[in-house]
Amino acid sequence: MASVSTAYVSASVNRHSHAAGVSSASLVAFGSATCVALWNVEDFSDKGVYQTLPGHNGRITAVRFLRDESLITADDKGSLKYWTKLDGKWRIRDSVPAHKNAISSLAVHDTLIVSGASDSHVKVWHVSEEHIQQAGTISLSGRYPLSVELTSLPNSSALVLAIGATDRNIQIWTRSDENFVQAAVLSGHEDWVKSLSFRPPDAGSDTLTLASGSQDGTIRLWNIEPRVKPTTPSTNTSDDLLDAFEASLGDLADAEEGGRQISLKRHVITVKGEDSVQQYTVTFDALLVGHEAGVTSLAWRPSASGSHDAQTLLSTSTDSSVILWSPSTVITASKDGSTLWINRQRFGDVGGQRLGGFVGGLWARGGREVLAWGWNGGWRRWLQRPRSSENAIEDWEEVGAVTGHSGPVRGVSWSNDGEYLLSASLDQTTRVHGAITKSDGSGPVWHELARPQVHGYDIIDAVFLSPTRFISIADEKVARVFDAPKEFVTTVSTLGVADLGVDQEARPRAATVPPLGLSNKATVDVSQSSDDAIPIDNERTNRRPFEGELAAVTLWPEIEKVFGHGYESIALAVSNNKRFVATACKATSADHAVVRVYDTAKWQPVGEPLAGHTLTVTRISFSPDDKYILSVSRDRTWRLFQYQSADGGFLPIVADKSHARIIWDCDWAQEGDVFATASRDKTVKIWPLSNLDSQKWTAATTLKLPEAATAVAFSAEDSDGRRRLAVGLENGDILIFSGSKDDPAIWTEDLRLDTQIAHVDQIYRLAWRPGPHREGTKQIASCSEDGTLKVLLIHMGMI
Repeated sequence: MASVSTAYVSASVNRHSHAAGVSSASLVAFGSATCVALWNVEDFSDKGVYQTLPGHNGRITAVRFLRDESLITADDKGSLKYWTKLDGKWRIRDSVPAHKNAISSLAVHDTLIVSGASDSHVKVWHVSEEHIQQAGTISLSGRYPLSVELTSLPNSSALVLAIGATDRNIQIWTRSDENFVQAAVLSGHEDWVKSLSFRPPDAGSDTLTLASGSQDGTIRLWNIEPRVKPTTPSTNTSDDLLDAFEASLGDLADAEEGGRQISLKRHVITVKGEDSVQQYTVTFDALLVGHEAGVTSLAWRPSASGSHDAQTLLSTSTDSSVILWSPSTVITASKDGSTLWINRQRFGDVGGQRLGGFVGGLWARGGREVLAWGWNGGWRRWLQRPRSSENAIEDWEEVGAVTGHSGPVRGVSWSNDGEYLLSASLDQTTRVHGAITKSDGSGPVWHELARPQVHGYDIIDAVFLSPTRFISIADEKVARVFDAPKEFVTTVSTLGVADLGVDQEARPRAATVPPLGLSNKATVDVSQSSDDAIPIDNERTNRRPFEGELAAVTLWPEIEKVFGHGYESIALAVSNNKRFVATACKATSADHAVVRVYDTAKWQPVGEPLAGHTLTVTRISFSPDDKYILSVSRDRTWRLFQYQSADGGFLPIVADKSHARIIWDCDWAQEGDVFATASRDKTVKIWPLSNLDSQKWTAATTLKLPEAATAVAFSAEDSDGRRRLAVGLENGDILIFSGSKDDPAIWTEDLRLDTQIAHVDQIYRLAWRPGPHREGTKQIASCSEDGTLKVLLIHMGMI
């Protein structure tokens, strides 16, 4: 019986500061479009994302672990979902329409959940074994909660809730019975409060610390501790004296802190229990200034209670930096010890291409690893090296992490022999992915190897012309051709991905994009690099590139532009002998609904444009012998063109309009005897080329499907004499059919891949991996509107 497993998942993190969570076992769950992606950081094989969980209809905005095997997720449609792991599989136990608008943040504590949303409400939920039940609502009167945090007060079972909102204040709420009541409002930040994090008291201490990060670029620390009554009668000098002192510091604060408010006011909060009343004070403790832009997330380091490491605070910012803060004792002139919070470590990028900075950050491996994700959805990862002694300075090194497209992936293309895979996305990048063999011989494990094109237009498709050259089309009139630099050739050889056997010396080292430019320019040596580029590093070719390097130094030089269309490009195909390239553009009339064919040797047109369609051509496909061009269109027709000569080009020979809706895709069987067309009318039709001998074209068979067919791909004939046909559907499912060359009318459904392993949205392309495979297995690449790229391993079994 046929089965399937996941070889590779390329997925990015959503652009939300709370879109990822980590368990105590270092399992990272993050929102990737409408999926929950799972990544085991401690996985020795370094596979990256190993599973995506469907279930949400909106983009996931917040993820928090209740326990190692239970998870809470929220989305931008206001939905809240409760997941548990049973028998090794994650399942949704309950789902509630929690808010009317997008949920912006989540907090969890024991069996309580707090959700904040842009409907100006914060809601409290109780989680039971099976269900989520609402336990309370807090209205913020038009202000939006950006961050919520929940924990218990020192030496008490009472709870304290902190809410950071768009009014620049932090609201403190407490609960000792069933309801939360507002206890204090902390002011001082000059912009939105986007992140909050509680640190529990150290051993032998009663002080709970709250860290708050703001769009104003600062971090404030607040101490919450039991109130100690004065031993002598008060002379009404406590708060009044502090208020007067603050007023006297006004000018000084404005001068030294750039207008930032330094409040020394002591807030007193009261919690009523069954038999007693407890009072706590909330005071400002420290102002941390180091980021040059807004703070996006905060996280205290998990560690044994009372250890020095537990006082380390992780902060991320849109200035492209990650900072680790920790206290240091400084001896003052009066010989007293004074605690100052200092910047212990700074990760990320300094200057250069910041690309939106960091959106959020997490601790993993019990505080020995820092994870952060950027605006474009890629992860960065730093691992603490073992210390030589307990008092030694921490030493950190960057290691590889998960990467993925931040927009719908529209195109995939294998290199000639299937060594690596090229993807194109509406996030305006093309990316090369390959399977790396590790130094210990284990693997291969898939990773992103290069980002050849970082463009200014949404990229629609990209296809290899050779192992070191490809052509791409974007939402522009021009097709662009790129050639691999020396660094890429060296990298894939060193990592065991492919031995390309090409001359490296004649190739440029790398490529750069000029300011305000769209074309990648070749860089012959390091001195020609722009100021923003990361210097060429020979050591980098011995490992896979990191996210910061992928975005800056793995570009391929552009060597050719192909013109001809009057509107934005929409379809691209390359002949099997790599001699011809065919393109089409968006069209609403027959004049522009043409296919243009170019000779790749001179990049000149071949014959006249191929006319006949009346609306946009959606896909073009060359027959295996390159004798025919098949095109399908929004006008519900497919057309076949036959090659005549170098001067005459291709001429039309047949057209058909059997489909009732738009035809999305088409593909030729690799034996060249049949081709398939996939349509929104929920059918795939198989057409035998033997119809050329007759005047009437009829489909050999019609495969009826449960959803609209959006992608189709034939595999080569197996040793058992059967070939496979993969069909991608509009809902993200993939169906695998098998049939015999002897009877193209009979096809059997062997395997159905649903959203649990395939995709959750429209599939754009399917591509079987060429080259030899282990007996009984095949690999297929798929890309989708959900922003993921997957390589699936099909185990054929006995079929």
